[in-house]
This record gives sequence, structure tokens and C-alpha cells, in this order.
Amino acid sequence: MGDRPDDLRALIDSVAAQDGDRVEVVVVGQGTPVTGVPDWVRTVDLPANVGIPAGRNIGIEAFGPGGTDVDVLLFLDDDGRLAHPDTAELVRQAFTADPRLGIISFRIADPETGATQRRHVPRLRASDPLRSSRVTTFLGGANAVRTKVFAEVGGLPGEFFYAHEETDLAWRALDADWMIDYRADMVLLHPTTAPSRHASYHFNVARNRVWLARRNLPAPLVPAYLGVWLLLTLARRPSLSALKAWSGGFREGWRTPCGPRRPMRWRTVWRLTRLGRPPVV
Repeated sequence: MGDRPDDLRALIDSVAAQDGDRVEVVVVGQGTPVTGVPDWVRTVDLPANVGIPAGRNIGIEAFGPGGTDVDVLLFLDDDGRLAHPDTAELVRQAFTADPRLGIISFRIADPETGATQRRHVPRLRASDPLRSSRVTTFLGGANAVRTKVFAEVGGLPGEFFYAHEETDLAWRALDADWMIDYRADMVLLHPTTAPSRHASYHFNVARNRVWLARRNLPAPLVPAYLGVWLLLTLARRPSLSALKAWSGGFREGWRTPCGPRRPMRWRTVWRLTRLGRPPVV
């Protein structure tokens, strides 16, 4: 959004420093012109902020229709930077070694402390962020996606604006028999922050979780999934203002269109369960 030019340049420099073939870069300006980037970086200037998933979908098209000019797409937050110069090579090796690997979630670490927040480990057993594993979702600001995944299951849900768009894509990818890995050795350095810093966080989280369930889950699991998350939200004892925003988002999720409904197969429900995260939590 144009408010972190030094961070953006540090990210681009870390991408330029990667071993092997050069990684092509596209920067999407969300309601602001992109300036101060190297000449070899492609830019897309949008007249307004269309949200994270819609902006990334537009960025994909800069690599040809559906991103088909490349084999793999990396999505990196503009206030992060790659910690090691071998990350791109590790990504290439991982996708080459496993033809059914569709998505890789990087580890996010604080640049000062090296610590990884629990919420940045995309599995329930998150106590050891240095352990790589198969997972059922991924981190939106630090990941790599095989282009064939988008061709097969479609792009990110632009109407979400932000929150849960990664899980929506992950569930569709898993339902199409792709796999997702969390790789602790692929690191994006990113300052420790709280997601609630965004003014619309609680509203979006609740609305999009309802949309996520309505779009993707078999009918019997929709109330179970949302009921569990309602209880978890109350157990965290949010402030009155946060609970009010969350309740408004929850109602909005039921009242408004959620996009096309494509419930996952029960076989996929079982796969999610075997991977440690049944789609009720």
C-alpha cells in the first residue's frame, strides 16, 4: 500500500540475492502507485485497495493468464524478507521431488529474536516451529504455490478481502488431491505483530469463517465447525467491542452471498482428520 518503501526494497533485495535462476518479481500497488523499485521489477497499480486475495489474483495474471508463464508462484509480505539465499532452490527441489505437492508454507520468524509465533505454524500441534510436516493450510504472506493448483481449483476468494482466504484455497487444493507442506527451513523474516491491529479484523474473521464453511464443508459439518469456533471465541474472552464486531461479521456471513458452494468430499474430510486437523476446528 506504499507505506513501507524501505521494507519493500529489503524484500526485493532478498529475492534478488537468491541462488540459481533469477526469480521474477511483480509488485501490486493497492490504491497507490508503486515507486522506488528496481527497473527489472514489474508493477501493477490499482486505483483502490481491493484486498489481499483479489490483489494477489491480479498479481498472478502478471505472469500470463492464470500465471502460466511460470511453474511456481511465491507470495511474500512486503514487510518481510527471505532469511537465506537458498530458499528459491529449496522450493524448486521440493516441487520437483514431489509431483503432488501443491503448496509450501514457509516459517515466519521475527528478525530480532528468531522466534516464530504459534499462530504462524499452520497446524494444531504448533509447539515446535522447527519441525516440518504435512499440513492442512498455509500462511498467506510466506508461501509458494504450484501454478497448476490455481489452474485446477481456481484462485483466491477475492470477496474475502482478508482472513481465511488461504484455508479456502487449501481445502480446495486438498480436495483435488494436492498436498501442502510446512517447511521450517524456508524462512521469511517478519516483525512480530498481532492480527488484531487491523480495524476490521474481528468482523472479517467471523464473516469469512462462515463463508469458508458454507463454501467448502459438507452440510452436516457446517454447524459443527461454526459452533466450535463460536465456543473458542467466547472462551478467549474478547473485549466487548471485539465481540460486537465479531457478532456482526458472523451475522453478515449468513446474510450475504459466499460465492460458489463446492463441498469437499468425505474422503477429504478424512484426509484432513488424518493430517491432524479435522474440519470442525
